[in-house]
Amino acid sequence: MLRLITDFDGPIMDVSDRYYRVYQFCLEKLGLPDQEIIKLSKEEFWELKRSQVPEVEIGRRSGLESVQARNFAKMRRETVHTMPYLVHDRLQPEAVPALKAAQNAGIDIVVMTMRRVRELDEALDRNNLGQFFPPAQRYCLGNDYIKTGDTNDKPLLMEQALKELSPAAGTWMVGDTEADIIAAKTHGVKVIGLLCGIRNRTQLEKYQPDLIMENLQEAVDFLCRSV
Repeated sequence: MLRLITDFDGPIMDVSDRYYRVYQFCLEKLGLPDQEIIKLSKEEFWELKRSQVPEVEIGRRSGLESVQARNFAKMRRETVHTMPYLVHDRLQPEAVPALKAAQNAGIDIVVMTMRRVRELDEALDRNNLGQFFPPAQRYCLGNDYIKTGDTNDKPLLMEQALKELSPAAGTWMVGDTEADIIAAKTHGVKVIGLLCGIRNRTQLEKYQPDLIMENLQEAVDFLCRSV
């Protein structure tokens, strides 16, 4: 049996609209009435995010002064993962066909995410994804878990999953961030970096995944040829 461990945000959910809405909200809250604010287009903003341009710099490029930009970064960080904005995430167009193809090929599918239980469950229910991820195949943070950083927390989730899941003939991780690559490589799991999420190729290449592909469908097609 081949196992696929997939990140949720990026490979399955398109989070760009949520992030852009939060960006707009923070600018509106922090901009002064007589201040010239330069609102980036969604495409401009998302490319900065994918290039890992710091939040403070994004604030500055949007017309905020230094103190405002620091407050912008703090407000964005505190807002972007809250339930009022999480509902703006949308399924990646190829996600469900890819998950069905993996399921039909007999690949064991597991989701591993930095979302909390309530955040993951809401999204799975809203998008009818529970059919692919029964409770035993979901690895996420507890509702009261104190986060220390994705690159610290995700390897711990990977460690837990590898201890609890049944043995597999081979295991692959797919994800769109350095946390996914670090979690996989820490535990000797092969990893595919995906370009459909919040990091561009240049940023993914820094962490040397085994492969880089466009999206979940391309990764599943690759794995199906290996079954």
